[in-house]
Amino acid sequence: MAQQIPVSNAATAYGLPGDEEARSKTVVPGVAVVSLGIVNVALVATGASEAGDWVLVDAGLPGTASRIKAAAAERYAADRRPAAIVMTHGHFDHTGALATLAKEWDVSIYAHSAEHPYLNGSASYPPPDPGVGGGLMSLLSPLFPRGPIDVSPWLRALPSDGSVPPMPGWQWLATPGHSAGHVSLWRASDRTLLSGDAFITTRQESAYAALAQPPEIHGPPAYFTTDWQAARRSVKRLAELNPEVVIAGHGQAMKGPEMRQALHRLAENFDTLALPARGRYVDDPARGDDGSAYQLPR
Repeated sequence: MAQQIPVSNAATAYGLPGDEEARSKTVVPGVAVVSLGIVNVALVATGASEAGDWVLVDAGLPGTASRIKAAAAERYAADRRPAAIVMTHGHFDHTGALATLAKEWDVSIYAHSAEHPYLNGSASYPPPDPGVGGGLMSLLSPLFPRGPIDVSPWLRALPSDGSVPPMPGWQWLATPGHSAGHVSLWRASDRTLLSGDAFITTRQESAYAALAQPPEIHGPPAYFTTDWQAARRSVKRLAELNPEVVIAGHGQAMKGPEMRQALHRLAENFDTLALPARGRYVDDPARGDDGSAYQLPR
């Protein structure tokens, strides 16, 4: 089982979960997080004004569309739909409300082209690996939906130049491993990183940790990670950015030097801290470049 990298100084974590009164919480100017139980979505302003246009990053668990809309209405004009939806990847806990919101808002959905088969109805994700990571969430992972979903009328590819069309000042970074087309979002001006599930800030394999979310830097959720070599490279790439603020798909938003030290420890000791000793995809990855991520397993 992968070891934890706890971050003991509470000042480095924003403490987002548990604040039931706030539907969203500002982390840095222009970026708010909505905590939907075990997963986060982000509301990102596209300009200087919080009252202007905005973008939704990821779409939460099934059944959370109303909570996402309520959070957006609280922060922006009640009738202001987003300029777009940007997806870090398409696992069920990030796309649960996607089809509902896309139909209601009729806005473009941007995702990496390698993730499109999971979002246009043509491929299901590879089966999970319940034997890695330990914990109840890993054991339950064969019951989790693997898709595909079909939002092809709204689906667009992220531009090859790294820009995010509705988000000036941001760039997308290819961070595959957890999925074939996983991306993270980076704003260099204040070193804010939306890491998706490339790495997270809780031990998602544990049901207790997924709900209580004690702050720690952790590798990608193990049971759904299908290319560990790529995952290692992605964590290294993100650590080299030296982010000031990290907003992950699971866990608390975190900031500061202790967070960076823990992230560098994860990158430098990935095989000890994150890589399973054995597992379905440890020696036989499912990748996008050779098509194995889109095929039924042998």
